[in-house]
Amino acid sequence: MEWSIQLYSKNRFSKKLMGFAKPMQNIQDWITQQWVITTGKKIDPTAYSWIIGPFGENNVSGNKFITELAAKEKLTIIQSDRNTGLLPSINKLKLSENELAKLSQQIIDFYEKTSNYDFEFTVKWNSMFKVFGILISSLFSSRLGQLNLPTNNSIAFQKLRSEIITLVESESNETKYTCWLRYIQSSDQPIYSGIYGVSTLPSGKRCIKAIFPLPNGNATVLMTPRVSNNGELILESSGNRFGEAGLYFLLKDAKGKYWTKYIKSFHDCLHVKAVNNILLAEQVLTLWGKEVLRFNYKIQLNKLKEN
Repeated sequence: MEWSIQLYSKNRFSKKLMGFAKPMQNIQDWITQQWVITTGKKIDPTAYSWIIGPFGENNVSGNKFITELAAKEKLTIIQSDRNTGLLPSINKLKLSENELAKLSQQIIDFYEKTSNYDFEFTVKWNSMFKVFGILISSLFSSRLGQLNLPTNNSIAFQKLRSEIITLVESESNETKYTCWLRYIQSSDQPIYSGIYGVSTLPSGKRCIKAIFPLPNGNATVLMTPRVSNNGELILESSGNRFGEAGLYFLLKDAKGKYWTKYIKSFHDCLHVKAVNNILLAEQVLTLWGKEVLRFNYKIQLNKLKEN
């Protein structure tokens, strides 16, 4: 009996270690990917389409993934500064009729015509986690030009430069991917370079899907929408288990097998509201129930881009 239990445990452990991250890459990337493999789960991508999205290459950096993805999938890159949104229609979120009736028209316009808007932001770190932010920036973000969060708190609003780029299928002329790039305007430092769309969770709940390409994989954030009584849009990635909204790391190992890791301890909550013809947004990132980082945004329509 004891021998059988030991053999069963050994076989389970051996199967777990069958996956290995790709060699010949930065050591910190390899270690992170191996952590995902060791602590996460192997998946069949055809059965988990709700989290599957484009992966970065070994040397992914900033918006380089856009040209690589377009070349790989034979897509046409279209860069437009007018009337291009993160969503082709707010109806993609499948909000209830009651929620749609309450939702501010300004917020709807923002998500359907994001490229028409200008952005400013402030950032505030919880001092307990600031060292963590500096470490992430030095090991990953600065090199990758991705998830490159400022490590200094700011009181005055800073301007962001925002770009919406779509990747279009040549034959059908349909948009396959919508990419949203954001940079600190004064330094041209990239903060986020992501691919945005919608996804349907196994529960049937529709959510916004943000994919941030990383070496041999990506970080995918799934956020479920709801509308408050005063017309605010609230997006939350605050699930409790695999299959719910939240943060997922995905990658392919050295044999091309897919692995994913759900980060249950990470939550992201975004509130967007309309105040006197300006959109105000607050985004709070938490880890293990503690606030890590708080963004505040001012979002204004650029009248020159409106028509």
